[in-house]
Amino acid sequence: MKKKTSKYTLRLLILASSWLLCLASGWSQQVHKAVPAQKKAEEKKAAEEHVPLYQGLSLEWEIAGLGSYLLGSDILNSEIALRANLKNRFLPVVEIGYGKADAINDGNDLHYKTSAPYFRIGADYNIFHKKTHLPGYIYAGLRYGMSSFTYDVSGPDMTDPNYGEVNVVPYTYSGLKSNASWVEGVFGLKVKIYKGFCMGWSVRYKMRLSVKGHENSIPWYVPGFGKNAGSSFNLMYNLIYNLPF
Repeated sequence: MKKKTSKYTLRLLILASSWLLCLASGWSQQVHKAVPAQKKAEEKKAAEEHVPLYQGLSLEWEIAGLGSYLLGSDILNSEIALRANLKNRFLPVVEIGYGKADAINDGNDLHYKTSAPYFRIGADYNIFHKKTHLPGYIYAGLRYGMSSFTYDVSGPDMTDPNYGEVNVVPYTYSGLKSNASWVEGVFGLKVKIYKGFCMGWSVRYKMRLSVKGHENSIPWYVPGFGKNAGSSFNLMYNLIYNLPF
């Protein structure tokens, strides 16, 4: 029930931010209908030509992963991001986070535990860069992510028949070192709420590039990537503050 509640809460936040941007877009279109087409085109061209290179920095905090963990999930992901705005079009970003898992796989009764930081670097493109009258924008981009971590894994004892006898071999490994890298495709939304405060959400498609395993185990969870699979989708929700410089 806790996991379902966190999913419903995230969906409501996403719908609210999307509704705000759509409402602002519709209102602005009605206002601008009264402006003559030629004058509007001239103003638009002049605005594009005089957009300064540096448009500011924003600090972002991803809260969906933390909320899910507080509501009972075995996995924690929490991260902050620093994003630059260039020409109101190009949005380079650095993301630093912390991932943690302490879970038992119901399929094989293996207990997996790890915690480590992770890093991403990339850039987004403001699809609505020409619509400067809107209180937000829709963007798309790419990320490259990496993490270096250690993990513990344990499970039911294994049996090894040997010369008529059965030897019991404990399945417990601690401090196994691993590293992983991946890429992400990003599609998201940012909406201004009040002065420098904004909120937004993004959908991410993650594709694993590499992960280091061991002879007797492979990582079940990779900090920053999620459960160790070839690819996955992820929803993120951010609280954002546009820095005043």
